[in-house]
Amino acid sequence: MSDSLLEVSQVTKKMGKRHLLDRVSFKLQKGKIYGFIGPNGAGKTTMMRIMTGLMQPTSGSVKIASYDVQTDREKALSKVGAIIESPVFFDYMTGRQVLRNLSRLHFEIVSSDRETHIEELLTKVRLETRGDDKVKTYSLGMKQRLGIAQSMLGTPELLLLDEPSNGLDPMGMQELKDIVLQLRDSANYAFFISSHLLDELQQMCDELIVIKEGRLVWQGPTDQLVEDGQRLEDAFMGLMGL
Repeated sequence: MSDSLLEVSQVTKKMGKRHLLDRVSFKLQKGKIYGFIGPNGAGKTTMMRIMTGLMQPTSGSVKIASYDVQTDREKALSKVGAIIESPVFFDYMTGRQVLRNLSRLHFEIVSSDRETHIEELLTKVRLETRGDDKVKTYSLGMKQRLGIAQSMLGTPELLLLDEPSNGLDPMGMQELKDIVLQLRDSANYAFFISSHLLDELQQMCDELIVIKEGRLVWQGPTDQLVEDGQRLEDAFMGLMGL
């Protein structure tokens, strides 16, 4: 059995004659934060949709904990929590009610343990004092953190976050980054984060995966791509040939 939590193998996605993704391969391991970057239209969202079973590849495979997303979808996706777009909640509900309702979709959660699990999640995302407040009173950053709690309701080992910092003020970004780092270190999650905010990714990602026009152009440790004193944005522009 592979020691990789996730394996993307030669994934290709065609739309007509156009390649949205072209033979992309990479691996993720537990306990690391991966940044997924590329220009608009590079195929980032397509890849995340394929990784979560929302879209089928033209060819290639995605395996999570050795389960194939296409042929063993339920077992594969039981290991994944994801926010592919900005989380949307009913404003009239409290944060606790949101998690309580969504937890009923996770049959692996024993009903007698549900409230304890929800309380633990609220604490992990620093909403323990706001769990009984209505979502309409939450800031954007708090809603994003509630979304992360939602993504952890089952028993995931990999969390996929698509542009989690969009629209956040500097304080909200810092809090989100702190929570991601803490979850990686304390719970040994793997994070796969797609973002255009390269400075934020540089500060928290162990490794980077870069695609351009649907093709993988880099995967490796952040400090191998970014030299001492260099900004990730400059290194990224170099990879893009700009």
